[in-house]
Amino acid sequence: MNAGDWREVRLGDVCTYSTAKVSITEINEDNYISTENMLPNKNGVVKSSGLPTVASVTRYFTDNVLVSNIRPYFKKIWCADREGGCSNDVLVFVVKDKRILDSRFLFYCLSNDEFFNYVMAGAKGTKMPRGDKGAILKYPVHLPTLSEQKAIAATLSALDDMIELNNQINKTLEEMAQAIFKSWFVDFEPFKDGEFEESELGLIPKGWRVGKLSDVGEIIGGGTPSKSKPEYYSEIGIPWITPKDLSINKNKYISRGEIDISELGLRESNARLMPKGTVLFSSRAPIGYIAIAKNAVTTNQGFKSVVPFENISSEYIYLLLKNSINKIESRATGSTFKEISGGEMKKVPIILPPKEIIRKFNEIATTLGKTQASLEDENNILMSIRDTLLPKLMSGEIRVPVEDVV
Repeated sequence: MNAGDWREVRLGDVCTYSTAKVSITEINEDNYISTENMLPNKNGVVKSSGLPTVASVTRYFTDNVLVSNIRPYFKKIWCADREGGCSNDVLVFVVKDKRILDSRFLFYCLSNDEFFNYVMAGAKGTKMPRGDKGAILKYPVHLPTLSEQKAIAATLSALDDMIELNNQINKTLEEMAQAIFKSWFVDFEPFKDGEFEESELGLIPKGWRVGKLSDVGEIIGGGTPSKSKPEYYSEIGIPWITPKDLSINKNKYISRGEIDISELGLRESNARLMPKGTVLFSSRAPIGYIAIAKNAVTTNQGFKSVVPFENISSEYIYLLLKNSINKIESRATGSTFKEISGGEMKKVPIILPPKEIIRKFNEIATTLGKTQASLEDENNILMSIRDTLLPKLMSGEIRVPVEDVV
């Protein structure tokens, strides 16, 4: 089989931008989409943090394809599973004739890295590049028959469905870990029948004490090797993490960022090599991105990472930091952006339970964490398969047997 029977069209031949409007009074935080609540790297959307102060916004419908037009290199795209409204910085692609183009096929067509590269090539602006809406509609699309479009979309959707299922399981596991941590170390539910005593942080179970974050782990900052020294960086070297990496990678566990540094770069900078299990915590712009290192890593200066002491699990530190964000932010300073120093990070007050209670919690949290890490690894494999297949399916290099698709 070959793709000789496919026809090439321009994007604008088969779809258009939505020009419909919807009153802001009909929109809520669950169905309002802006570039801020679209996730990078084709990871969909999350709930909006607020609505704009405007009378109306662009309307979208179920199966419309939404693409962020600001900084196209972030690859923010979503196939709508509901109706709602979006900001002007989000392009809403509407299929002109569903007898010619399948909406899900369009989504995968626009999810192809070739599309984002095309948009970036014609983007205007340097600091905040935007795609040229006219040029985007000239993007070449290779169209098979409608039945083959649906077969291709079904193949890729099957992989996305498995990824989403794993994400939902991990979300549930994370909520379980958070709930157990809160029950034990915030509400003290398992210890209600025991004695309590006053502390500077309120009533705590007798035998517990108030300590500092530095009592459970070593606080370590990061550094950036000179960007003018290319020898300080390496294509495959020492993992070097930035807050941007955590904003793009939503996994709880992380192995590396977009850039690696060399042994020389490590020696000639303030970056420090930290062991597997280090809890990375962004200390500025913004404060509060958190992840656990799957292997030895370094970070830039935007982190105050915590290397757990013996008998303190990474998952305990992770949840402790999650539940201490307000305390940490209250100690941050700065006019342009808030940042917490290493000295202040060390002094963040925490409630310290007896070692035996931490040990019991570690057993539960570590078991949950291993499952989460395993599912994240599985998703990385599934995404790699999907992203390898996608351009081959879209070009016709690999064909899907139409008769196998119901």
